[in-house]
Amino acid sequence: MKVWSVCLLLVLAACSGTPTVSDGSSNQAVSQQASTSDAQRRAKVHTELASGYLQLGRLGVAQDEARIAIEADPGYAPGYNLMGLIHMNLHENAPAEEHFLKALRLAPGDPEISNNYGWFLCQTDREKQSIPHFMTAIKNPLYGTPSKSMTALGLCYLKLKDDRLAEEYLSKALRADGSSNVQALYWLSDIYYRNRRYNEARRSLGDLHKVMEPTSQSVWLALLVERKIGDREGEARFASQLRRKFQGAPEHQKLIQGQYE
Repeated sequence: MKVWSVCLLLVLAACSGTPTVSDGSSNQAVSQQASTSDAQRRAKVHTELASGYLQLGRLGVAQDEARIAIEADPGYAPGYNLMGLIHMNLHENAPAEEHFLKALRLAPGDPEISNNYGWFLCQTDREKQSIPHFMTAIKNPLYGTPSKSMTALGLCYLKLKDDRLAEEYLSKALRADGSSNVQALYWLSDIYYRNRRYNEARRSLGDLHKVMEPTSQSVWLALLVERKIGDREGEARFASQLRRKFQGAPEHQKLIQGQYE
């Protein structure tokens, strides 16, 4: 299974949080700081609008709002961070990196920007370079959502084929979020399955399906787990679910063709 096939929610989580800016000493989130000028207040408003439009997938409007934010206050790091995210979503890697680096120069050590740049590096096949940026975010005591970076770092370790560290950071993310972190639950299940820890995979998938609607991928993985455990009734139940709800999905085709390995 490819690591990126179930990552849409994580991309949104990594990209949509309120951006942060460093005050030069505390690395406190900008949302927790009072704006110091009219220009910064305008930049903040337009950056927040850009973030909202980005979450809605309205990239052109988001780009316009981010541009207005940067023009209002050329020293406002979150504006460049949002512009980087927008270019990343447009698959325009060169301008995305330029804007992320500008944001980091303006706010070195900022946890949200570090997280987003780390995710960008991981998506552009520079997984090892992403690690220190995620760690910057994770270690910042004022970062409100360190589990985002833990989850993303776990996925990057999966890309590096390091199951041990992937499991470590996904497990930390899951402990931080409880059972609500669906990415951590799914990919831990995948790690357990590939390492023949089938009962752990079954429990993890059970927890996953309690908090989200099953997907073709999660149902297929559950079917494979039940098959390895030898529970034919469980296997048949998930096979029936694939046939009823996910006709045409790649996993349904694997079922039809008997591609269980």
